[in-house]
Amino acid sequence: MSSDPTRAVSAPTPADGAAPVPAGPSPAGGRTVRAGGGTVRADLAPVVVPDDGAAPVPAGPSPAGGRTVTGRDGERRTQLWIALGIGALTAVAYALLGWRQWEQLIAPSWDLGIFSQLAKAYSQFEAPIVPIKGHGFNLLGDHFHPILILLGPIWALWPSGLALLVTQAVLFGVSAVPLARLAMERLGTAMGAALGIAYALGWGLQSAAEAQFHEIAFAVPILAFGLTAYLRGRFTAAALWIGLLVFVKEDLGLTVAVFGAILALRKDQPDPDRRWRIGWMLVAWGLVWLLLATFVILPALNPGGEYDYTGRLGSLWEIFVPIDKYVTVLMLVATAGVVGVRSPLILLMLPTLAWRFAGAVPFYWGWGWHYSAILMPIAAAALLDAMPGRRKNRWLAVGATVAVTLVLGARLPLAWLLVPDTWETSWRTPYAREAIDAVGQDASVETDITLMAPLVSRADVYWLGNGNPAPEYVLLDQMGYVWKEGEAPTDAAVWAEDRYPGTTYTTVYSEGGFHVAVREGGTDPGFDSAR
Repeated sequence: MSSDPTRAVSAPTPADGAAPVPAGPSPAGGRTVRAGGGTVRADLAPVVVPDDGAAPVPAGPSPAGGRTVTGRDGERRTQLWIALGIGALTAVAYALLGWRQWEQLIAPSWDLGIFSQLAKAYSQFEAPIVPIKGHGFNLLGDHFHPILILLGPIWALWPSGLALLVTQAVLFGVSAVPLARLAMERLGTAMGAALGIAYALGWGLQSAAEAQFHEIAFAVPILAFGLTAYLRGRFTAAALWIGLLVFVKEDLGLTVAVFGAILALRKDQPDPDRRWRIGWMLVAWGLVWLLLATFVILPALNPGGEYDYTGRLGSLWEIFVPIDKYVTVLMLVATAGVVGVRSPLILLMLPTLAWRFAGAVPFYWGWGWHYSAILMPIAAAALLDAMPGRRKNRWLAVGATVAVTLVLGARLPLAWLLVPDTWETSWRTPYAREAIDAVGQDASVETDITLMAPLVSRADVYWLGNGNPAPEYVLLDQMGYVWKEGEAPTDAAVWAEDRYPGTTYTTVYSEGGFHVAVREGGTDPGFDSAR
């Protein structure tokens, strides 16, 4: 190695992906010179001092005599492994949550059943006809989510609603990897890992996991990879990633357009001509798909010949009330470390917040359910984009993000995994399995929400809240939450005959609050209800 420090020290690569900055001594000699991702000391031995205050690591050739290996190289490999570990643990945590929900017969809504039927149809190379939504209902007439065709192979390998819960958990875990890795590169290993964990355990992802599978599960990693590519200055890759959002849900076309405008108009980034071209192409792409999906595709495939959700809008005044909306906004600001509001990326939240706050559906307004999941990678990216320079202020920003999760504490779904009863099998689970077995294979069955998703792999499932053709079976959960007090049926056969005059049903199972009846002429599997 040369004794000249200006030749001996390799040029560190800055953490933000910009061009390497040559390292060398200052005119005064001896003291350190700042060079991108670390501090290079130009005294007797070339070393790299990481930004997070770790011990200086000597730079030198690899044992094989190949390229120069610096302490920064080793640090980045460590950061990659930490990011992968955060992602893996995130996936495991949310998969465990979904598994315990499945075993405990917890069904917050009919959505898991709906998406299970869609996955089943795609696995059989059929259109996504979902009888739960209505007889012959094509789910591509409800929301525009062609990306969900990827669920077909998953269902073919594992025909269960639990497979969708695990898939969502993996997608959330994958989304944590690029964000945690970039955070560690920019903030140092300790601070960046803290931010990565705060993102992974954030209230938006936890609430979405509790609400079970929804199409936005695919949007979360798409946004994470797209926004980290943008922050690294890889604008084409960012545009390609973000452009995929139009295939997740129709309203995300507007989010794509907003991102394109940010890419084209932002002044503090390099290569303005290329950004201008890519940005406005992305704006056009997003708006075209928004209009095409909302006004052409969805009405064409919808049984009513219209877009179903325009009727859910409230008045202009209702956009600003109730207080739940302000609480949601404050939580998002804190999740972005407060300083994130200085980043143009925070504008990507506006399309989603606009339709949520304009909607006359209370579920849209608060921090629960799955509606804030796609805002979590936006908040993390905005924080990284606007992160202050002083280390103390950086910790305060990361602390604000962590504080939101800590304040909610036991109210967050993952806290449920710490409760011993969570790991006990529900006393009703054996009865539920027997009730499902009482339904004939590939028969039609009408049911409430409790066993809707588990039934999909066995039968053609209908929701009892719709007007359906008389099914071969009815399966009712007397203890289900869909019944008003005092109205829960105690005899499935009587209930079915009242609902479908002129039919005759016979009860074949009645245990543990579950009641199954078969229509005369239906396929009776010969289930023995005696215990």
